[in-house]
Amino acid sequence: MPDTQFDLVIIGGGPGGYVAAIRAAQLGIKTALVERDDLGGICLNWGCIPTKALVKNAEVVDTFNHAKDFGITLGKFSADYGAAIDRSRVVSNRLVKGVEFLMKKNKIEVFKGAATLTARDRVQIKPAGQTLTAKNIIIATGARPRSLPGLDLDGKNVISSREALELREVPNPLVIVGASAIGMEFATIYHPYGADITVLEALPHLLPKEDEEVSIEFEKQMQRKGIKFKTNAKVEKAEKSGKQINLHVTTPQGAEMVPAQKVLVAVGIQPNSDGMGLEALGIALERGAITVNEFMQTNVPGIYAVGDVTMKLALAHVASAQGITAVEHLAQKNARPLDYNAIPRCTYSDPQVASLGLTEAQARELGGEISIGKFPFRANGKALGINSYEGFIKIIADKKYGEILGVHMIGPEVTDLTGEFALAKSMELTPLELAHAIHAHPSLTEVIGEAALDTFGEAIHM
Repeated sequence: MPDTQFDLVIIGGGPGGYVAAIRAAQLGIKTALVERDDLGGICLNWGCIPTKALVKNAEVVDTFNHAKDFGITLGKFSADYGAAIDRSRVVSNRLVKGVEFLMKKNKIEVFKGAATLTARDRVQIKPAGQTLTAKNIIIATGARPRSLPGLDLDGKNVISSREALELREVPNPLVIVGASAIGMEFATIYHPYGADITVLEALPHLLPKEDEEVSIEFEKQMQRKGIKFKTNAKVEKAEKSGKQINLHVTTPQGAEMVPAQKVLVAVGIQPNSDGMGLEALGIALERGAITVNEFMQTNVPGIYAVGDVTMKLALAHVASAQGITAVEHLAQKNARPLDYNAIPRCTYSDPQVASLGLTEAQARELGGEISIGKFPFRANGKALGINSYEGFIKIIADKKYGEILGVHMIGPEVTDLTGEFALAKSMELTPLELAHAIHAHPSLTEVIGEAALDTFGEAIHM
């Protein structure tokens, strides 16, 4: 019979939960992990990983669509979207099995089922009925897609990203409600397969949380691709008409109707905090999100929360970092609070978008004098060579002290360029120090050095 007494019980096996479990095991903490579905959470199973596999498939299809740019003449070719879905599941399953192996390797006991907190140190698992006891508990239950009034998710016609990842045929026409990272990634996935796509966004720009200059450049590139979009667009209701969904939309130009075969809703997430007994224990919540301090502690001693259920910054790498912070704090191992301004935010669209820290508008609101450096990918040899050269890197720095306040990138593989900036931000480097670092030629990283030089007006190749 499995042991039911542990030093730590973690509820949720996503990037926050399973990483916390491994770190706890490394520190000699007897750990149990409770997961009601597959290990890896939404990220590995129905989010980050399968979508990136589909983005790569779409990139290959797009390359075939533009084969003449590379001097290649093709006859008619077909692209099997169902095969792309199959490949995404293979990639996902491989990583899930890897997490299962890591649990065994680190001697972490995994319990299958839904968890309820029946006391400050007690977790009941349903339907098995087991009760686990522990001095410390970490809640890492994640979040789920939310919808809008009048636009209820039915899983068939009006779907979330979860259902989209099971479709074996490209919906056409498709309306995406919400120009978030998720919404624009699915636009990137479907467009090369010939889908007629319209994106509806209630705010003034696509990717509305990004620096405005990046959003405007992104919109220009969507127009070039033929991806339609409407901003300042409010969806009033959805009506089914035969096999078609009609969305009634209000824009500054007036009311109109937008037809679709399917509607993909990508307007954000809501935390999975309900039905767990949190209110009975007096755990503080704000609009469903668990309130935590800088060490991920809730207001109830011994209970921590990490990941999307806290709604601090809903990203997989944030959840993992929070999980490590929580474990190191409860183990008294010099835990460090996270600097959310130093954490990269990535959109795996075409073009890619990545950022960290403050936007230009936010930096100007602080009132200090700033310097801005920009450099276009169009002037970069590697970008030209790979035939992906639209976009730029923008660095916002404090003019007096040189502190990097924000970084905003749009262009080829910019999500992979975030590492240098994250390190620079965490080590308090200045643009001058970035500029002095030698960047390999030819490489996309040269744009980082040039943008850093441009904060002084000294870019070499512009």
